[in-house]
Amino acid sequence: MDLFEPDLALPILGAVLAGAVIGAEREFRASPAGFRTHILVSLSCALLMLAAVHQIRWLTDTPDEIIRIDPVRMAHGVLTGIGFLCGGVIFREGFSVRGLTTAASLWMTASLGILFGVGFYSLAIAGAVATVLILAAVGATEKILPQRRYAHVKLYCSRDASLSEESLASRLAGFGLRVEATGIRMEGDCVEFQATVRGDSETRRQLLVDALRRDSAIRGFEYLLQHP
Repeated sequence: MDLFEPDLALPILGAVLAGAVIGAEREFRASPAGFRTHILVSLSCALLMLAAVHQIRWLTDTPDEIIRIDPVRMAHGVLTGIGFLCGGVIFREGFSVRGLTTAASLWMTASLGILFGVGFYSLAIAGAVATVLILAAVGATEKILPQRRYAHVKLYCSRDASLSEESLASRLAGFGLRVEATGIRMEGDCVEFQATVRGDSETRRQLLVDALRRDSAIRGFEYLLQHP
């Protein structure tokens, strides 16, 4: 078997290039799975599919008339295994779940590797281009598409502070933040007010933070973005 045969070299080269381009974009955004991971995923999928497509070359002791080539079974196994890898890059950070886009890009990279492995170059190249464009356009989509942005606000006050849940909701509403839920917790001489708000934006957040900094009754505060 000559590794420089077009039937073997082109799928491997295409899989490596596709994984490298997608991985470079993920690496740039400091994602859990980056450049090398995407290359290895794409390359491994392509190699497994090549082995399935060309199994007649390595089943040399088996009569040709009883060999049944079924690359679809290999593709099913590959995508099942990739599912476990994708689950490993999804994690919770505060009130946000991170890694979903990276998991999807790994799944897509595996699919591209499969397509290169079976020699479906046109679809694989088109899929790689579309994937890169979608990932690169994340900044534009966040600005264009409407979003409901949530945040979790915590305020720490002294026990004798005049702040209440109703006054907190009214105060947040003054900055354009709609309160969805509130809570209160007291420990020692410190009272903690909590609120989940909707309508977060960078401008509203900065105005609220500036106001809280100037308020001497507020001992401390937290403002955590939440992605529903």
